[in-house]
Amino acid sequence: MAQHVETLVIGAGPAGLTTAYTLAKAGRGVTVLEMDPVYVGGISRTVDYKGFKFDIGGHRFFSKSKEVVDLWNEILPDDFIDRPRLSRIYYREKFYAYPLKAFEALANLGIWTATQCMASFGWAKARPIKDPTTFHQWVRNQFGEKLFSIFFKTYTEKVWGMSCDEISADWASQRIKGLDLAAAIIDGVKRSLGVRAKVTAEGAPKTLIESFRYPRKGPGMMWEACADKILALGGQLRMGRKVEGLHYDKVTRLWTVDVTRADGTKETYTADDVVSSAPLRELMQAVSPTPISLFHAGELMYRDFITVVLIGKPQKELPDNWIYIHDPSVKVGRVQNFRSWSPEMIPDGVSTCLGLEYFCFEGDGLWISKDEDLVAQAKREIAKIGLMNPDEVYDACVVRQHKAYPVYDDSYAEHIRMIRLDLKMHFPGLHLVGRNGMHKYNNQDHAMMTGLLTAENIIAGETIHDVWDVNEDAEYGEAGVSGAREALSSVRAVPQKVAA
Repeated sequence: MAQHVETLVIGAGPAGLTTAYTLAKAGRGVTVLEMDPVYVGGISRTVDYKGFKFDIGGHRFFSKSKEVVDLWNEILPDDFIDRPRLSRIYYREKFYAYPLKAFEALANLGIWTATQCMASFGWAKARPIKDPTTFHQWVRNQFGEKLFSIFFKTYTEKVWGMSCDEISADWASQRIKGLDLAAAIIDGVKRSLGVRAKVTAEGAPKTLIESFRYPRKGPGMMWEACADKILALGGQLRMGRKVEGLHYDKVTRLWTVDVTRADGTKETYTADDVVSSAPLRELMQAVSPTPISLFHAGELMYRDFITVVLIGKPQKELPDNWIYIHDPSVKVGRVQNFRSWSPEMIPDGVSTCLGLEYFCFEGDGLWISKDEDLVAQAKREIAKIGLMNPDEVYDACVVRQHKAYPVYDDSYAEHIRMIRLDLKMHFPGLHLVGRNGMHKYNNQDHAMMTGLLTAENIIAGETIHDVWDVNEDAEYGEAGVSGAREALSSVRAVPQKVAA
């Protein structure tokens, strides 16, 4: 017999749990279904391996949104620590501070290459590509061809597994927007001279932020606490549940959701509203009646992610939180240093614990490699980079993350437009939230805002917020000037309908 709930939330990541928590606080009935049998938090979970804790990708707690910051403080009031943000770029056997220090970059690149960079930048500004559509064109217009080839091309192609000419300019405009070369040079000169201007959320891109907050035992603390609060408020959380089908009845206006538990048994739920942070492609393939946009959903692509964790004897202390590996001679894309995120991530307090991140597609050579082969490769590459002595690695583990990043190829925007139009016309009560749910590359705070606004829409019984404006309105993204309060107030000012 089907269990009826007011709102069924698919996925216990930041977006799903924020939705459920907001609804539960308002006294609404809500049940969360999570496919993972152990962890909440989705890609923001904290994995525990023999007491060593680590993120999947690293998650800074920084936001321009007062609502999101207040929510963090409400859920986890006593467990945040302030951490200095330090990252570097490794390119051609040299390390560059990131954000760049002008004199260091000049010394590493050499006078001739640095001159080429500035000449290339000047040419790009004098002769920009009109209406850039690709990542390559967008970055070339902003920084010049030479800087694109040094500091953007290799790393970006590692992340996405495709040419920068195949990646939409949308991704660049969201991730790099607000950082211009003149500001970077001025900031870099100040850093080179040891002048550290106060950098705040207002008026500074996230790329220049110098510190952030972090739960002392990783981001999983936040989402475990959030799950506990949902339960205390009367909500339900069901782990190890995989959604197999969603059927909408136009007569009753109810959703019927079929679920398989981890032990293979079946469950059925009915709901007035369904909120999904599950990958959009798989969600649409499970919906019935068959969506007219099914073809478009099937064309959406995802990038998968492997973290190889190397645990070794104490080494020379690394100050970095993470290092971007732009060098094409190794496959690793980024290296996380978990002690620099929080000392409490290291149970013995002295071991070195590094996470080597590899970007791949499910089923390709990296994804199907045996764990021992991935560990051996990670050891070779960490030795080449010079961050750790592989002979002193005494333990290791491998974590695979399905669908870590929705791919922004040159056709994704049209696919999303058609899916949104289909849902608006034929499937009321199905709400999309979060990174994979909306196929929209966003940060943890953006995902939370989509959940918060969706919950308010459900409570109001009408679309008073256009959730798709998150990360766009009032430049609410990588480069805001006043933060999400302006974005939210602009959305709240007049009730809106979701645009196709």
